[in-house]
Amino acid sequence: MSTAWAHKLRGLYVIIDHQVAGGRDEVALARAVLEGGASLLQWRDKARPKGLQLPVAEAISRLCREAGVPFIVNDHLDLALACGAQGVHVGQNDLPVAVVRRLAPRDFIVGCSTNNVAEALRAQEEGADYVSVGRLFPTASKVDTRPATLDTLRAVKGAVRVPVCGIGGIDEGNVRLVIEAGADMVAVIGAVVSTPDPREATLRLASHFKR
Repeated sequence: MSTAWAHKLRGLYVIIDHQVAGGRDEVALARAVLEGGASLLQWRDKARPKGLQLPVAEAISRLCREAGVPFIVNDHLDLALACGAQGVHVGQNDLPVAVVRRLAPRDFIVGCSTNNVAEALRAQEEGADYVSVGRLFPTASKVDTRPATLDTLRAVKGAVRVPVCGIGGIDEGNVRLVIEAGADMVAVIGAVVSTPDPREATLRLASHFKR
């Protein structure tokens, strides 16, 4: 398990999804999100070849490094290593956490998507630095997600030692519920990336962690 970034696994976790961005300048989006106070930033592109993603991921990685914010790449360990990211996030159908942990540098952040206590405990046992729990609310950002509830989040938080991230349909209307259910981090996509002013949207969401 990584320790160098452990203290950073708290707060608002913004995912810049290529499909949700809908043609907007993703590097400019990342800059706005960082200015708004995001604690972590993830790059996710489930459509394009990794070679086409690399220049964008490298540019965002540089911004995050300058801001002192961990940069996580979704799914692809090779792309994460190539662009200089601090970590990778994998799902239940990606490379197992144990394999990623064996291949990744010692202080690399490894996150894992989970949907129940058993999956979260397995991810922790295999060396995950954090687990996400979702989807908590309906979302259009990803169509093949399994539903979870705030009770699921509470159960996972009570069962694991690693930080827990709530994800799925989270916005200003429900973010407090997720934090109160025990989430150390809250991941958002559309609530920031789809807004006219991503910096302001990030500021408002991040402020809930300061209350």
